[in-house]
Formats: sequence, structure tokens, C-alpha cells
Amino acid sequence: MKSNQITTLTINPSLDKSTHFTGLIPEQKIRCEKPQYDAGGGGINVSKAIAALDGNSLCIFTSGGSSGEMLEELIQNKDIETNVIRTKNWTRENFIAFDNETKAQYRFGFPGNELSEDEKKDIINTVKEIKTDYLVISGSLNEGLPIDFYQQIAQTAKSSGIKVVVDTSGESLKKVLESGIYLVKPNIGELAKLIGVQRLEQNDIEKAAKTLINNGNAEIVVVSLGAEGALLVSKSQTEFVAAPKVEKKSTVGAGDSMVGGMVWALSQNKTLKEVIQWGVACGTAATMNEGTQLFKKEDALKLFEALQ
Repeated sequence: MKSNQITTLTINPSLDKSTHFTGLIPEQKIRCEKPQYDAGGGGINVSKAIAALDGNSLCIFTSGGSSGEMLEELIQNKDIETNVIRTKNWTRENFIAFDNETKAQYRFGFPGNELSEDEKKDIINTVKEIKTDYLVISGSLNEGLPIDFYQQIAQTAKSSGIKVVVDTSGESLKKVLESGIYLVKPNIGELAKLIGVQRLEQNDIEKAAKTLINNGNAEIVVVSLGAEGALLVSKSQTEFVAAPKVEKKSTVGAGDSMVGGMVWALSQNKTLKEVIQWGVACGTAATMNEGTQLFKKEDALKLFEALQ
């Protein structure tokens, strides 16, 4: 298999459908505008973000049924190299609707269908074969998968000397950190759960991130602070970057765009300060677009320059 600096893995991708409507009224038929379709799922969005920065990645994902076929076509149209793991069950769909009247956005996410034992083995074997510097494991797990499935994948990748980047949540996140990974991107709420507290105050965040690092859970912790920006913490360095003020149209894909910007910057041997600046620039730029679109390169570049 061809060697890539960056590989992304999406076990539970989605075909994202977005539309606009005016007025949400119970019991009445809501007339929607023509839908837009996008390929979704954590790792897929990270690969799309890297492509937007003129970078390259191998995008590994599962695909089943006609929704999976449409997903594959959408990714191929982005000129992203893919490795598709076929599944018997169909790829899930998500629905995003924007109310023109109230400017409110509604996001409906559906669970992914179960994977067979053979399909689980195909995923692990695919990871065993890849040659890459960074593996980005991102997104949710399908119904029925054990909470240590990401941990199994991380251990497989680490045994090949691959730096593992993880962006997920819940028990699967806690479990994968037991293996010790390269970079993790929790939000404040997730970070609090990881260190066993109810909540974190602003001045406790760096200390909490250091706890994960000192415990050997991750080498770099990037804490997403939403509209406030992000905090990057390593053993020897802490960098806070405030998010630039922009007109926000959608938050869909902002976190994935942030991860994509950071991993691309890492692959370009940027400093850790530049890594978090690129992450915040790409994540913020994604909020400037409607629906399930990510960011435009020119927007991310302008925001990155503004952060200098």
C-alpha cells in the first residue's frame, strides 16, 4: 500500500443531508428547499479539511448500500485517496435543517448500523497494513461495537510506530487513552470527565490537561473552548489561541476542521504554536459556511494571518 503522511479512519461515516425551511410548526408539513448532500463522519471531514489546505491523506472508511455509494462518490469528487471497507448494512444518514425565520439550526444524528465480526477484522487488518506517520481516529462508534474498539486500533497502529490522533467522546475515549496516544482533542466537559470531576473552571484547564500528559495518556492535549478558541498543552509548552470573531452560520464540522488543520500543520513540521493557530483558523473558518460544508482555504488563510 502507498505510504501517506496522514491517514484518517472513519468507522461510522454518514451521508449528510442539509436544507433550509421557514417556520417549524408541529403537525404541519414543512416545505424544505432543495437538499445538499455531503460526505460526513469525523475522519472523512478531517481528510476533506486537509484537502482544502492542498494536503494529501488516505481516507479509510466503511461503506454500505446506496447511501454508501453516494458517500464514496462525494469523497472521490474531492480528489481524496480512499480505502473503502465494504459492509453489508447501509451507511447511516444525518439530517441538518436551518430555519430561515429564526436562524436556528437543527441537527438530527442517527446511529450507525452494526458491523459483522468479519467487517471488524477487516478494519483491524487494514490498519495493520497502512504505512503512515499519523493516524487520525475520529467520530463515533457503530451500534454494538465494544468500547475498547478504538483502543484495539490505536494499539495496532502504535505497534507500527504510527502517531495516533484521537477525536471521539465517552467511554471509548477514556479507554483509548489507556494505550497512550500522541494527541487528543477533548472539549472542557470531556476533559472534566476524563480526570473524574464534575466541571472545570477556566484556570483549571491547563492543570487537567497536564494530568493526562503526566499519566501517559497523551503527549499533546488540545482543549477545544468553542467560541473562545483552544488551548494546546504538551509536557513543556502551553499555547492559548483565542478564536477570531466571525459571523457564525453553522458549527457542523468545526471540530473536524480544527483537527484537520492541526494534523496538516504537524505533517508540515510547523511549531506547536502554529499547529494550534492553524487548528483554530480552520475550525473558525468552518463556522462561516452554512449546512455541512467545511471551510474555504482563503478564509482559513486570512484567519491564520490575523492570528499572527
